[in-house]
Amino acid sequence: MHDLTSLLHSLHRPRLLIRAARIAAEDYRRDPHLARILRGAPPKHRGAALLELLEIEGLMEERRQARDGAYSVARHVETLAAVIGEARQMALADARPT
Repeated sequence: MHDLTSLLHSLHRPRLLIRAARIAAEDYRRDPHLARILRGAPPKHRGAALLELLEIEGLMEERRQARDGAYSVARHVETLAAVIGEARQMALADARPT
């Protein structure tokens, strides 16, 4: 978890993109969102899902910076919202007493 946390904190994206993703993350529902973004059944382990999301988001960021015509702001926001949603759910699960 610590490696994922440091990886998440190292992301630097435009404020507007992050703001939109945070708003979208309020309505995050794991199964439908991950199925759409990952194009298949979501991994059961949140860490695995988060790593896949971060890989997809990294490719989107490269496209954004390259001003690639295939870049979709909406898809980028949706993916960042899923990253935020998964990270929040992981944090809640770690905070629960066992």
